[in-house]
Amino acid sequence: MKIIIQRVTKASVTVDGEVIGKIDTGYLLLFGAGHDDTEDDCRRLADKIINLRIFSDENGKINLDLAAVGGSLLVVPQFTLYADCRKGNRPNFIQAAKPEKANKLYEYFIEYCRSKGVHTETGSFGADMKVELLNDGPFTVILE
Repeated sequence: MKIIIQRVTKASVTVDGEVIGKIDTGYLLLFGAGHDDTEDDCRRLADKIINLRIFSDENGKINLDLAAVGGSLLVVPQFTLYADCRKGNRPNFIQAAKPEKANKLYEYFIEYCRSKGVHTETGSFGADMKVELLNDGPFTVILE
């Protein structure tokens, strides 16, 4: 599983001209699942993300987690995180999970985050999405 975390002051995802997910302070998560990923991986990474302390405190020190700032998640599926560009000029996606499995893991990840009390908005699996964000910092972290 690969997740790119972008700390944002706002982010949204639009499908066919309609905003389907929108947050203010929080994390935009780009979510990719691989062949061997499991629900255990979803829980492990979700717990890590929820407790990650990458927001600044009153002294400007990076010390606060999502709950401390009243933050939310916007989780966007992105199989292209598994692009392999080592050969030629056209990426292959052989390491990405098949759509049925990837969507199940994506949905499980979202429900797990919500079960932890985190306000979680979503993209739309398989859709042509337009994602907008205001990256705060910028601050970007990659988890696998």
